[in-house]
Amino acid sequence: MAAATANPSSPRISLITVCWNVEQTIADTLRSIDTQTYRNFEHIIIDGGSKDSTLAIIASAPAENRRVLSGPDGGIYEAMNKGIGLATGDIIGFLNADDIFESSDSLGTVAAALEDEAYDGCYGDLVYVSNRQTDRKIRYWKSRAFRSGSFARGWCPPHPTFYVRRSIYDQFGRFDLRYRLAADVELMMRFLEVARIRTIYIPRVLVRMRLGGATNKNVQNISRQNKEVLSALADHGIKVSASMFWAFKIVNRLGQFLMRNRSRDLSD
Repeated sequence: MAAATANPSSPRISLITVCWNVEQTIADTLRSIDTQTYRNFEHIIIDGGSKDSTLAIIASAPAENRRVLSGPDGGIYEAMNKGIGLATGDIIGFLNADDIFESSDSLGTVAAALEDEAYDGCYGDLVYVSNRQTDRKIRYWKSRAFRSGSFARGWCPPHPTFYVRRSIYDQFGRFDLRYRLAADVELMMRFLEVARIRTIYIPRVLVRMRLGGATNKNVQNISRQNKEVLSALADHGIKVSASMFWAFKIVNRLGQFLMRNRSRDLSD
C-alpha cells in the first residue's frame, strides 16, 4: 500500500504521545514523527509532569503541528484520554514515548488505508526491539484481519499501530480506567468484538517498540494484564475458556519470537 502525501481530501490524523520521565528515548520518538512524509497531522504530547530533561528535549524540537500539555495525571490511560479530548483530526492514533515509526511513510500508509470511508479503523504489524539497539529485533508481532471471537483466543492488534476515526471514540467511548494494564486491549475488544467497527489490516510493520513497557516489563505485569483481559471478556459477555485463552497466548508469544528473523521479508 503506497504512502500518501497530504492533499485536501486526505484525512487529518491526530497522533498522541503520552510520556513521563523519558529523557532517554523521547528524542528518537520526536525524530521519527518529524520525518514522516505525510504532513496532514497534529502531534499532541501529554506529559505527566516529568522531572527529568523530557520537557527540555521536547522544547528543543519545536514543530508547528505539535502541542504539549504537562501536568500530573492518573497514569497512561488517563493521559491518553486527555489526548483524545484535545484531538481535532479525523483519525486518532498513538505513538508511545519509547517507540518509533518503522519508516518515514508509516503515517502515509495509515492515511492511504483510511481514505476509504468504508473503514472505521486500521492496524498493522509491530516489531519489539532492544532498548539500546532499535535495529535489533526481538519479537515480530504479525497481526491479521479481525475475525469474530479472536479476543477470546488471546488475539488483539498491536495497539501502537491501531488508528480509528474520532467519531468511533465519540460513539463508543474512550479508555476504561478500571483496567490499569489492559485498557488498550479492552478498548480494541469493545470496538472490534462488541461494536463491530469496520477495520482493514495493513500487512506491514508500522512501529518499532522497545521492550520494557508497563505491561511487558516483568512476568507479574504480563500475568496481571492477561487477567484483566479475561475480566474484560467476561464484562462484555464474551464466553471464554481460561485454559484455552492462556494456551493460545503462549503459542502466539512463541510464534512472535520465532518470526523475528523473518520480519524484514514479511514487511517488504
